[in-house]
Amino acid sequence: MPSHRMPSEADIISTVEFNHTGELLATGDKGGRVVIFQREPESKNAPQSQGEYDVYSTFQSHEPEFDYLKSLEIEEKINKIKWLPQQNAARALLSANDKTIKLWKITERDKRPEGYNLKDEEGKLKDLSTVTSLQVPVLKPMDLMVEVSPRRIFANGHTYHINSISVNSDCETYMSADDLRINLWHLAITDRSFNIVDIKPANMEDLTEVITASEFHPHHCNLFVYSSSKGSLRLCDMRAAALCDKHSKLFEEPEDPSNRSFFSEIISSVSDVKFSHSGRYMLTRDYLTVKVWDLNMEARPIETYQVHDYLRSKLCSLYENDCIFDKFECAWNGSDSVIMTGAYNNFFRMFDRNTKRDVTLEASRESSKPRAVLKPRRVCVGGKRRRDDISVDSLDFTKKILHTAWHPAENIIAIAATNNLYIFQDKVNSDMH
Repeated sequence: MPSHRMPSEADIISTVEFNHTGELLATGDKGGRVVIFQREPESKNAPQSQGEYDVYSTFQSHEPEFDYLKSLEIEEKINKIKWLPQQNAARALLSANDKTIKLWKITERDKRPEGYNLKDEEGKLKDLSTVTSLQVPVLKPMDLMVEVSPRRIFANGHTYHINSISVNSDCETYMSADDLRINLWHLAITDRSFNIVDIKPANMEDLTEVITASEFHPHHCNLFVYSSSKGSLRLCDMRAAALCDKHSKLFEEPEDPSNRSFFSEIISSVSDVKFSHSGRYMLTRDYLTVKVWDLNMEARPIETYQVHDYLRSKLCSLYENDCIFDKFECAWNGSDSVIMTGAYNNFFRMFDRNTKRDVTLEASRESSKPRAVLKPRRVCVGGKRRRDDISVDSLDFTKKILHTAWHPAENIIAIAATNNLYIFQDKVNSDMH
């Protein structure tokens, strides 16, 4: 949905999430809105438009608030959206801003009852003296209405900003994490949560790291992982203790002393962690790389991919313009064989784990025309340039792809580029509305 006007701050997309079937795609933005897209059924008449995503529902999830105790404004920006596994005709999702998590129920209505005994068609009560016979109300077809209603509000669980939420495979609980704590909630209980990780030191001056992301294991409801600003991953087992301050496994790569610099700690901070669909591996993103970890090997990652190594010489200016603190996300494809993550200049990167081939692609108006084929892009650092190469000095650092999502089963990806959502599929890609 590329727009031709200048984006307002509120329109900037802040999270993207497919549901478990991939039929629905939700985005959240800085204005507190959630937009849900639905995949159109394949049509025999127009095979080229098969599986396009169209707007299904839009609603305001969060409003700006004010914390009077701390004299702080609480932004309405949606930090995370997570779909709940579908258990009946209705669908449900969780959306979170910095402080509050809300559970939304999404239902469809395409029939309405007519022929009430005591009410007329406008819903007003009839004069009872005119009701002389009883009739059976009937359901008549009507235009499809999508109703979104708030079912639960989970508030007051976090002192610091919520950075991640994750629904457990037991389908009954979920967790939310902020800089220093992780809470476990029951989906049916809003007035209390259980604190399962607390890394807040007795004296805040002793604070050396913060929690940056967390996720439940896809199959084992007792396992979860959280990442830190020091580049480490801690796998925790809720069966071991109620408070998981003592991790079961610590995944950490020893630092190469020859690469040590002023920026080492900043660029090693993990901005995202995702379990593979199989549950055997974890994918992490730091500033310059994505890494694949095997749950059975803590000492080092089994694969490391350079996302934009050409920025190593530019860390000083990236520190000055605050880009070095950007939090990029990462995603697995449905078979865990390809990984994807974003970069600058509206570029995104894909790495094939089997062939070890990688590609840089661009989300742009040109690449999003129907049936346009994405052309690989190359960034060159000095020396000879090929015709289509782009120089590292002309990259636009204001155009950054932080949020990406991959369809759970098919080769369909969703890319958030500032206020535009791009959806590309397989070899053929198209820009969806």
